[in-house]
Amino acid sequence: MNIAQYLQQINTYYNEKRGYQLAEWLSLRHHHAKNSNLFHSKPDNLIANHIEDETFGELVGAHVRCLFAVFKNEANEAHMEQNNVVQAFIRIFQYYKEENWLLPVMNTVCLELRILAGKVDTITSNESIRGSVKPREALEKAAETMMACFRICSSDNRSSEADTKKWGMLSLVNQLFKLYFRINKLHLMRPLIRAIDSSPLKDKFNLSQQITYRYYVGRKAMFDSDYMLANENLTFAFQRCHKDSKKNKHLILIYLVPLKMLLGYLPKRSLLEKYDLLQLWEIGEAVRCGNARKLTEAIETHQEFFIKSGIYLILERLRLVTYRNLFKKVYMIMKSPVLTLEDLLIALRMMESSDIELEEANCILANLIHQGKIKGYISHTHQKVVLSKTDAFPKLSALVQ
Repeated sequence: MNIAQYLQQINTYYNEKRGYQLAEWLSLRHHHAKNSNLFHSKPDNLIANHIEDETFGELVGAHVRCLFAVFKNEANEAHMEQNNVVQAFIRIFQYYKEENWLLPVMNTVCLELRILAGKVDTITSNESIRGSVKPREALEKAAETMMACFRICSSDNRSSEADTKKWGMLSLVNQLFKLYFRINKLHLMRPLIRAIDSSPLKDKFNLSQQITYRYYVGRKAMFDSDYMLANENLTFAFQRCHKDSKKNKHLILIYLVPLKMLLGYLPKRSLLEKYDLLQLWEIGEAVRCGNARKLTEAIETHQEFFIKSGIYLILERLRLVTYRNLFKKVYMIMKSPVLTLEDLLIALRMMESSDIELEEANCILANLIHQGKIKGYISHTHQKVVLSKTDAFPKLSALVQ
């Protein structure tokens, strides 16, 4: 296919309002993107001869130049041209009121913009001399451009349910969530979450988009320490994720497993083996046994993986759960609701460090009682802890409801 044939083809799709085909022929991952016959740095004259709509011609021209830039491996230029593609698309999108046939095109051009912005960000982050592009600038610019598309979709109140642009909201929100996590601006997610949760289409969106949405909402809830909300969303995402999507289930479990541990549910080894997450098995075993030393060793051994996954701090929060389980074992051995602080100190020295002093044991116990993980009180006069006779160690899941 030469460029004239390409332009004729894409013009036909546009005039006939064939959104899905048009989206494919504007994608950087479609087979036409590898056709060297389409690589032109100045295609404007050719475009003027084959495409009547001026704005659409600008869009196609930017796309062709973007293909050429990708071919030359010039990420900054490709990102700039893809941004021009989306800017031209926005003008077209606004023109077609009460019609949503362009939604597949919107999804494609915005996805490509995010991917190219990510490549630029990786380059600028790795270079000591930044040049004209600042770190995160490309990602932030991509987010701003996508927000313009989101506003058009969310404000379409006149169209029927079948024709409304609101159907495009969730895919855009998911793209924006990915950007916000990368630039560490999770607070920007709040208005988007409100917009989706209040939408009458909330449960009617494509299931794969719902799963992605719940995954990111669940992750945000974890960082906000809203564990019940996180559990609800991540569990939804995992249970409804297709059984053959092993990679996606792996990603969900990276966050869901530590969350379940915080709620008192420890994972089965078979589950972690299936999804290649045995790093978390060592964590779970340490928590189960109340062995804080093994917990520290497991976290340090797989520290790079945990930090890269963004769960390192979450795993550190399991330390108190580990102490709780240790003290529960002491309680079950002594078979008495009254324990001496010396007994607890001995257990801590066995399972963590021989250097632990009584004051530190007091502090750990006080924190557990304050957080409700243990019911009872400390008698400093008698150097004892008096536990509740009923439910001295309540279920962790009941504490965060």
